[in-house]
Amino acid sequence: MKIKLTRLEKSWVLYDVGNSAFTLLVSTIIPIYFDYLAEQQNLSSVSYLAFWGYAVSIATLLVALSGPALGTISDSEGLKKPIFLGSILLGAISCVALGLTTAWLMFLIVFILAKVAYSSSLIFYDSMLPDITTEERMDTVSAQGFAWGYIGSCIPFIACLGLVMGGDSLGLTLKQSMAISFGLVALWWVLNSLPFLKKYKQVHSAPRRKHAVSDSFISLFRTIKNIRKEAEIFWFLLAFFFYIDGVYTIIDMATAYGKALGLDSTGLLLALLLTQFVAFPCCILFGRLSARISSDQLITVCIMAYLGITIFAVFMNQQLHFWILAVLVGMFQGGIQALSRSYFAKIIPAEKAGEYFGIMDICGKGASFLGTALVSVISQLTGSINKGVGAIAILFVIGILLFRKAISMRSNTSDNNNTIDEDICLQEQKI
Repeated sequence: MKIKLTRLEKSWVLYDVGNSAFTLLVSTIIPIYFDYLAEQQNLSSVSYLAFWGYAVSIATLLVALSGPALGTISDSEGLKKPIFLGSILLGAISCVALGLTTAWLMFLIVFILAKVAYSSSLIFYDSMLPDITTEERMDTVSAQGFAWGYIGSCIPFIACLGLVMGGDSLGLTLKQSMAISFGLVALWWVLNSLPFLKKYKQVHSAPRRKHAVSDSFISLFRTIKNIRKEAEIFWFLLAFFFYIDGVYTIIDMATAYGKALGLDSTGLLLALLLTQFVAFPCCILFGRLSARISSDQLITVCIMAYLGITIFAVFMNQQLHFWILAVLVGMFQGGIQALSRSYFAKIIPAEKAGEYFGIMDICGKGASFLGTALVSVISQLTGSINKGVGAIAILFVIGILLFRKAISMRSNTSDNNNTIDEDICLQEQKI
């Protein structure tokens, strides 16, 4: 069944188009440019991969620590939009600053700031899903967001790629080309945010607190304490922690991994561009399939596919393998992210969406601290990049087992509710 998006839903999708340009830059050009800066200061390929992994880990850890509190504050009436806007502006300014930084250590520090702002904006963005659509449309709208984000981000990326690869013919140095590229991405990000910022109104909210920061921590700790009683949410978050950890680690480390293996930079960039084009139709397909097949079954398929992708990556040693990897990732990346987002939005209270999505972010991007750190540490200890990547597979195995447990909890809850309804009907008949 094809669903026509409303204007508000389209503007929400458009923000995914804007922020995805930064995502694509992080997974493609930025690691290669950092490699260029690192080589100038005599860092080995293993150290380059490790320091990049540490930077990504620090950024995700900072978001994991601050995100839930910020999400809780944003649930207060009238605060979600201004906090969302602040994170966008901080991210865009930091993105521009990346183009003005040349020392590798300072580059990583500015990158961490940009990544934190970007990731924080997604907490608020995801929590806005219950405000802009209905539960019946969430799977499709969420999938449309990721799908158009993939294809839309290719526009600034192709421009940046042209500057980086053809800058010499324009009389530009690599540093000048990168500075312009970072500026283009920041501008694309902000411009595609404006329609949604103009149309969005916070529908579900909690009363504004007198002491917003301290009260947000109290509310957050109360929710975390009680979340174990909500079996379906608890087991899903636990499963999500592991399987999305593997997904984000692959996204964050893919280009760095290929570069460390000595693969051609141009080939890596073109292969990852192919990922975006493959992800677009596949993500829309998953959104449409969700009308016929339950989202929990589709998520299960995606996790199993990623387990196979990780095993394949362990044996990757040539350019063709990376192209195959890029296609496989594109087929399932959008589906698992979109369906996980909408699945979670359905099982949480809408008026506390910011708080719950902040907690989800601990289990999501915050969890990738474990994955990237694991790859970095094992790579350095063993001297083998492949062994570091291979460790990711266990995360998907644990994730699938815990997710099946979450599904069983949901089934038990539904059965109990049906039993209660039947008992009420019998009592009414007796009366």
